[in-house]
Amino acid sequence: MIYELAVVAEAAAGDEKVASLNEMISAVVGEFAGEVLIQDDWGTKKLAQATSEGVEKGRFLYYIYEANTSCNTEISRRLGISEDVIKRIFIKLGAEADKVVKNYKTPFSKKYNGSQTDSIEEKYGEMEKDRKKFARRKSCWFAAKNIKADWKDPATYAWLINEFGKISPARISGTSAKHQRFITTAIKRARQVGIVSHMSNAVAE
Repeated sequence: MIYELAVVAEAAAGDEKVASLNEMISAVVGEFAGEVLIQDDWGTKKLAQATSEGVEKGRFLYYIYEANTSCNTEISRRLGISEDVIKRIFIKLGAEADKVVKNYKTPFSKKYNGSQTDSIEEKYGEMEKDRKKFARRKSCWFAAKNIKADWKDPATYAWLINEFGKISPARISGTSAKHQRFITTAIKRARQVGIVSHMSNAVAE
């Protein structure tokens, strides 16, 4: 099975500590006969919302790897005892490694920089006007553009979060029930690692 893992380390974590985390994850995946497919450093970002301990910045690390649930359990255990790790999230992606790796892109990455919305903006122009057009018609913008909300790509969902951190309901945005579930899941995952706020429409930067 293919999994993705996002780790938010202390902002002060230097390259040496980041390398140590990378080596640990690669070693554990290897121990369980798995393989790390992508290892990406998003750099230091200002969290969309400070943690309960008042931490405002973090070093974002991202991985895609092929492994089993026992491997995830061990990685989670080791991350849990690390003083350098603030947040972490594991997500099951599926079983098609080539497709997952090929489609990976996020505006937070330097090496894999991009968004699902890039080609749409080139073709249709201003995104906000295009989305409002679909909302007025009560038709699903996501289904029409053949994209899916992705927690790593705020451009696909940030416009559906209001200034108080509330998610716009489908009756207002015109989103289908299927894509509304995708949106809700993506936003909850993004909140878990500090990419978007629980209380506003702020995005990590």
